[in-house]
Amino acid sequence: MLEDRYGNGLSTASAAARDAYVRGMDLNLSANAGVEEALCEAVAHDPRFALGHLAIARNRQVMGDGTGAREALGVARGFAANLSEREQSQLNTLGLLIEGKSADGYAAARAHLDTFPRDPMVAQTCLGVFGLIGFSGQPGREAENLALAEYLAPYYGDDWWMLGNLAFAQMEAGQTGPAEVSVERSIALNPQSANSAHYRSHLYYEVGETDAGLKYLEDWSAGYDRGGILHCHLAWHIALWSLARGDIDGMWRAVDADIDPAKSSSPALNVLTDLAAILYRAEIAGVSVAPERWERVSAFAAERFGKPGLAFADVHAALAHAMAGRGDAVVKIVDGARGPAADMVRLLAEAFAAIAKQSWQEAAAHLTRAMGDHARIGGSRAQRDLIEYAMVNVLLKMGQGDEARRMLAMRRPMTATGGAVSGL
Repeated sequence: MLEDRYGNGLSTASAAARDAYVRGMDLNLSANAGVEEALCEAVAHDPRFALGHLAIARNRQVMGDGTGAREALGVARGFAANLSEREQSQLNTLGLLIEGKSADGYAAARAHLDTFPRDPMVAQTCLGVFGLIGFSGQPGREAENLALAEYLAPYYGDDWWMLGNLAFAQMEAGQTGPAEVSVERSIALNPQSANSAHYRSHLYYEVGETDAGLKYLEDWSAGYDRGGILHCHLAWHIALWSLARGDIDGMWRAVDADIDPAKSSSPALNVLTDLAAILYRAEIAGVSVAPERWERVSAFAAERFGKPGLAFADVHAALAHAMAGRGDAVVKIVDGARGPAADMVRLLAEAFAAIAKQSWQEAAAHLTRAMGDHARIGGSRAQRDLIEYAMVNVLLKMGQGDEARRMLAMRRPMTATGGAVSGL
């Protein structure tokens, strides 16, 4: 039986289909462009190759094409009769996720990984800040993510993909020293992995190395295809570091060229969250943000995330609506918040509404309640600094500068905070 790069058997007799599938997997795992094209080549060589169709379905789901994902899933299920136990289990697990059954999908994924730990197509659904653990809405998600990465890592050995995931899990849990070892090895094994470059950028951010981080990422991303799934998000990192260095023109160049909804081909979730975040981070740093910018991101949020349900998107949508003066849209999120992190969504939406009205005491009350575990909304520490700095800004507006500085010293002691909030 033909195998993938991780030694997993594949139910196809076509070596060409296998080779294209493996190439598509590597492009997927490295967050590079061309995933769908490679996978479509695989099923062109063998139209009955179920896992090829399944991988297309999963890639489309991640890119925000729910209809296309379900169509490809249906094709995969049509060729499922003679699959191996591992392939049947992968089809069942990813099928649950594509159908929106996240809780059942996570249970199936963990059971699958207990038997088939060297299956990255399933492992990647669980790992990372946007994975099933990261978006679970549950307390302790950073510890759970690290525990799974550490459990899986020995099965993969010296593998660039797993080392990158281990590095990200380590740094999100505060283990920056081990994370540096892991991510540097990941990059050495595959310098073209956008995921690994992304994780290295987060490490630069976490240890406060603004200049080094900006130079590294500008150099690396110069050759990154605009079709890569992380293109928008890497631009967010560049914009954020440009802001930190006082290069406001550079920040706006990154925003307008690579994050704006009219220019970016990245998933809508990244476009919404990255754009809303950089606009607010700029505003509290003392940069003038035109009302039209807030109106555009608010309109995008209403179009692509009009129905509440994903906490990370809902929080950023609430911010955009509040800053655009769309109080009715904020109320819709507060009233419609659902899922395990719904309480956190309501607190933060109400906080942003109060901030927009300059009701600092009210905002402080909501933010104080959210500070205990805002990790439950999802996203990385760097992304959730939006909340940390919102609290700092509110404290400064209330004349509590010492308390603002004390809070940052306790909660984000290693990150570069100079200039992050005007008046700090």
